[in-house]
Amino acid sequence: MRKRAVSVTRVIATTPEKIFALLADPAQHPVLDGSGTVRATRPGVPERLELGARFGMAMKLGVSYRIENTVVEFEENRRIAWQHFGGHRWRWELAAVEGGTRVTETFDWSTARIPFLIDVSPYPDRNRTAIEKSLDRLGVLFAA
Repeated sequence: MRKRAVSVTRVIATTPEKIFALLADPAQHPVLDGSGTVRATRPGVPERLELGARFGMAMKLGVSYRIENTVVEFEENRRIAWQHFGGHRWRWELAAVEGGTRVTETFDWSTARIPFLIDVSPYPDRNRTAIEKSLDRLGVLFAA
């Protein structure tokens, strides 16, 4: 069986605190999103995420839709992850290293309600590409 997660890691030239502040602000998610699907926050989202926080996002993948996410992992300045009704997770892990912060973004479908459907879909490869673009965007945001 194939591993049910795809991850990409980069070193970004800033502190974990600055990156985490961006990740914990759902209004900034469209700025980071390399997939091009995250459009905006929905009304009523918290200004800052915490464990158990729910936040809705306006999305577009061919057609517009809405998604409700819940923060399921949270360690200040180190890790944050959210999932929606499908059960798969988007996780960000941060660690201070020489030259900045090692950032790992992961699409993890080991927790999905029906992981087999994701196994046979193009989403793991598409999400790897989107993660690479998200990390590129993060690097540009904190460049110089």
